[in-house]
Amino acid sequence: MLILFDVLSVVLAQAPNPGPEAPPGMEAVANQFIGWGKWILVVAGVLGMFICGGMMIIGRRNRSATAVDGAAGVPWVLGGLFLAAVAASIVGAIAL
Repeated sequence: MLILFDVLSVVLAQAPNPGPEAPPGMEAVANQFIGWGKWILVVAGVLGMFICGGMMIIGRRNRSATAVDGAAGVPWVLGGLFLAAVAASIVGAIAL
């Protein structure tokens, strides 16, 4: 059994692990799509904050459930923006 572990450790120690590399001609396209995605997320975040604020304003008088829903949406919007901001770091840490 010990010999099997020795053989496996040698085989696994020599396994190649190259870093990520863009296919030829695709790097510019991928960067463009990522840039578009970031722009869409920023616009969606601003709209989400506007909607939450509007719900809080509208729900202030006699519609407290609407105000509560608006206030409850703020952490979700901020959480989504935070996740979008650190997405590259998270994926880079997992994939490499």
